[in-house]
Amino acid sequence: MADPAQQAMDEAAGIEAALLSDALLGGGLPPAAADALARAGACYADDELAERHLVVANRLAPDHAAVLIGRYRYYFYKNRLHDALSVACRCLIKAARDNRLDADWRRVRAADAAFGSYDALPRFYMFTLKAYAYLQLRLGDTGEGSDAVLKLLELDPADRINAGLLLDVLHRAGRDDD
Repeated sequence: MADPAQQAMDEAAGIEAALLSDALLGGGLPPAAADALARAGACYADDELAERHLVVANRLAPDHAAVLIGRYRYYFYKNRLHDALSVACRCLIKAARDNRLDADWRRVRAADAAFGSYDALPRFYMFTLKAYAYLQLRLGDTGEGSDAVLKLLELDPADRINAGLLLDVLHRAGRDDD
């Protein structure tokens, strides 16, 4: 049986790629910033060099979704979860602003945006909140993480982004698998 957390991460990566291809999120990236992101990916194994390229991309387009997501993914896959959480928080602020939502995710309501749709901006918000929830859970703040997952399920009761998988993982934590 597939690991639910890995399944959720794989699905998120595919949807993330689709989101970035959308003109609302991926468009308008300065070519030099796109080049810096590509270079960071190409030298991923060289931490110092990859981070220098990420700094350049961030300096050129600090609030662009592609740069934020690139930085998040770099930190996440390097297992630098505190750094990834910091970027996820920046993404959450951007996603709230871009969707004209309350800056505090706890006060966002289902009627505030088309969260159940496949529109890029609401989905960017949902996946950002899911990343935030996942990192909180991984870093041991199960209260904050589960609250964020419950908010995701409130915003999208059909659970199109599979936030429920995170609750399943949380409920199984500490139990031996058969």
